[in-house]
Amino acid sequence: MRLLGLIFFLFVGMVSLADAAISPASVAVLYNSAVPESRQLATFYASSRGIPVDNLIALDMPLAADISRDEYEKWILNPLRAEFESRSFWKRQTDAAGCKVPVINRIRSLVTMRGVPLRIKANPKPATKPGDPPPIIDPQNPVAGHDESSVDSELAMFGVEGLPIDGVLQNKYYKSLKSFQDANMPFLVLVARIDAPTFATCERMIRDVIEVEDTGLWGLAYVDIANKFPQGDDWLESVAKQNAQVGIPTLVDRFNDTLPKNYPMTDAAIYYGWYDWNLSGPFLNPRFKFRKGGIAIHLHSFSAEQLSDATKNWCGPLLEKGAAVTIGNVYEPYLHLTHDFSILQQRLLAGFSWGEACWMAMPVTSWQGVVLGDPLYRPFLHFDGGGKKIASDIPYRALRAAVVEWPNNPRERNKQLENATERMKSGVLAEAMGLNLMMLNDPSGASRWFRTAKGFYPDAVEKLRQDMQLVAIERTAKHKDLAVRGLREALVEYASLPELDAVKGWLDIEDPPPPPPADPTKVPVIKNP
Repeated sequence: MRLLGLIFFLFVGMVSLADAAISPASVAVLYNSAVPESRQLATFYASSRGIPVDNLIALDMPLAADISRDEYEKWILNPLRAEFESRSFWKRQTDAAGCKVPVINRIRSLVTMRGVPLRIKANPKPATKPGDPPPIIDPQNPVAGHDESSVDSELAMFGVEGLPIDGVLQNKYYKSLKSFQDANMPFLVLVARIDAPTFATCERMIRDVIEVEDTGLWGLAYVDIANKFPQGDDWLESVAKQNAQVGIPTLVDRFNDTLPKNYPMTDAAIYYGWYDWNLSGPFLNPRFKFRKGGIAIHLHSFSAEQLSDATKNWCGPLLEKGAAVTIGNVYEPYLHLTHDFSILQQRLLAGFSWGEACWMAMPVTSWQGVVLGDPLYRPFLHFDGGGKKIASDIPYRALRAAVVEWPNNPRERNKQLENATERMKSGVLAEAMGLNLMMLNDPSGASRWFRTAKGFYPDAVEKLRQDMQLVAIERTAKHKDLAVRGLREALVEYASLPELDAVKGWLDIEDPPPPPPADPTKVPVIKNP
């Protein structure tokens, strides 16, 4: 019973980070006065977070998601600077380089509301004449000459006048280990956006994170690596490793193909993956929903190209599937100039807010990145035992409590967890034991726990996931016959489930159907040379 007792009494806390959290008084909210829902959303967010009414800023902006550089400067940049000046939000001085720079800034975070334009289009390039050589692209500096960007990324340093428009600007907060309050960077504001395909989803995003901060974010994590490019794969491997070290059960898929359609993903609190153009895999299942407060990220060059269509790209659709926060890119960002997933997850686990963690993970401003969701959200505020306890979180709290209690004694930790699994007859704990053994490269031990988890889980979808993990072990070991047999057995056992599409997807990979027979009525004509 010792471990279960720890779930309810362990409380280490992150006092220093709590004291240094971004204050609602230091948050400004920007909305489009030409869009009634934008004002309504801004008011709802401010009242939900205790942000002073005087910090709401209404600007008359274009209604389009895409605007020109001139429109950005006329309708957003210059009026916003004027608002900061008139409200005494900052004090600016001219530096030695001739740039006007904030030296004092009361506002640490700027939150843009649905209705604020999303993208700044590239300025038209001079027309080339016939016979002119093609423009030279410097492989060492592929961003040179590019002035397209996300509105939000431009706004991160909007207080600094005299900066170049082309290319990127260095983010001085990148890789920081300090809270933004302690970082002393008045020239930078952490910009985040509350935006989604529907107004109702935006309101839900706000409500969810505030509610989840009472309990903490608990649940399963899913990492889909897919082997696209070493840097991105390494980020995802790091996320999985970090999760395992702190007690978050994490299912890792390392097959070249992304997770198949309707994969049996349940209890998903965290998702990281890449690299499909549009929403795919388990998220196509109409029944799928993230756990409340869920973090969901899919790396793609155009993941935030638009936010109004719930079926295209990734950011908008993931939010429509119940996620509370995500990140993305509005134009081609180049991998090394996107959010570093490894840093992002590490900072979140350390207790930093969503806005801080995202900007700690982003190397540049004035580029393509966009942060979606409440920047004040701290999903792991109660990660070491505090907060309101609810029944569905108990197995996940047990896993975390075991790591905190026996950080350097894995044998005792596993013994306690094994005992708790048997006492609680918990599919979550049994599956977590199997996932941990997979991380330790012990597929045989993992298989035993996945079979145990199948027996404990009452729901057929969760049972199917255990069978698919057993098949994944055989696929990884190149045991094609065993993998195909397992998939064919699943076809029979789970015939009524929509998630059967995932089984069929893997079966088509391992045992492709024969090509259709030739149509005898369509005889090819062979012409003489």
